Amino acid sequence: MKLTVYGADTPCPSCLHSPSSKETKEWLEAALKRKFPDSAITLRYVDLDEPETDEDVRFTNKIKNDEYFYPLVVSEGQVLGEGDPRLKTIVQYLEEKGLQSCQL
Repeated sequence: MKLTVYGADTPCPSCLHSPSSKETKEWLEAALKRKFPDSAITLRYVDLDEPETDEDVRFTNKIKNDEYFYPLVVSEGQVLGEGDPRLKTIVQYLEEKGLQSCQL
């Protein structure tokens, strides 16, 4: 399962006291690897100024047009969290997709 975290080096203006997008990607990756140790979960980080795919361009443009806050967490085109993404919501999505979690 692939998740993408869109963001920038600096926190979004509405999220000044939150971790940076890269820090969010790192803690999310560590938490998901603990929660789903036997699953192939990959997280990629996409800088708002360096989109790589058409989907990246679509989401980065929406962030730049203030439709979403960053960091924005997306999987299979579905937004899982923005600004201050919630681990519980992301875990629930992954479990609904059939990933087996271990109890923490």
